[in-house]
Amino acid sequence: MSKLLDNVRSTMKSPDTEGRFELLFTRTPGYLWARFFRVLHVHPIAVTLISIVLGAASAFFFVKTDLVSNIIAVSLLIVANWFDCADGQLARMTGQKTLIGRILDGFAGDVWFQFIYVALALRLTPTWGIWGWLLGAYAGYWCHIRQANLADYYRNLHLFFQLGSERSELDRSHLLRQRYDALRWQSRAWFEKLYLFFYIRYTLRQEHMTPRCQQMLNVLLPNPIPEDIRSEFVGRSRPMMPACQALTFDLRIAVLYLTALLNIVWVYFLFEGIVLQIIFFRLRRRHEQLCADITKRLAHE
Repeated sequence: MSKLLDNVRSTMKSPDTEGRFELLFTRTPGYLWARFFRVLHVHPIAVTLISIVLGAASAFFFVKTDLVSNIIAVSLLIVANWFDCADGQLARMTGQKTLIGRILDGFAGDVWFQFIYVALALRLTPTWGIWGWLLGAYAGYWCHIRQANLADYYRNLHLFFQLGSERSELDRSHLLRQRYDALRWQSRAWFEKLYLFFYIRYTLRQEHMTPRCQQMLNVLLPNPIPEDIRSEFVGRSRPMMPACQALTFDLRIAVLYLTALLNIVWVYFLFEGIVLQIIFFRLRRRHEQLCADITKRLAHE
């Protein structure tokens, strides 16, 4: 078992951004599926597409209130998440990393939850009416999106300080804009330009939520980051990673499973709109203070 876990860790970017639960119940099954797909010579993009179909299909069963339908819904979403992990692990195993693969991988979870929130709102309609849709819109299209965006940004920032730019996926909007402007719609790069059009807006939302972080990066970059600053940031950022994990998938999906099986999905919306929002605001305040402290320290050096 220990050898298996070591192999799984070798396909992960950093243990700091992956919790024990995720290692055992998400990354390890994903790794085993990735090995299976590698034997069959399945391309990572095909695995991603299967995960999108499975996750979206789970919404059909989340609409229903009977136990069997909800067990099917939960099972489909669990497998979809395994496949969503497997595609990236498979790409790293085989060296089949592509731009469209990265786009689809990030797109998969958004598609799942778009369908699932509609399904949960439909499920609440007979008793909650329009209030079920309003609650779902607040939880899903305001809280969830901002929570996931912030957590994703902080995880990538942690990896940037820990591993460097080549092994992280931290992007800055002004650099993306330069790349976007250099491309032409009439060229073969039209798809990359289209992707950048939407990705720049995604990155801008992250940057608008983290003004002190942007001040720190403006001071530090593009020069090499001093090793003591790098160590301080990683050391103080590491305890915040469990909160990031809670805002991305683990805790959120566990509550979704439980409330769906107990047929109290309105509790899931309230949990997301209250509990996860509290985690969101506390995480952002702590992280912004960390960035402000480093910026202040750099100003006095």
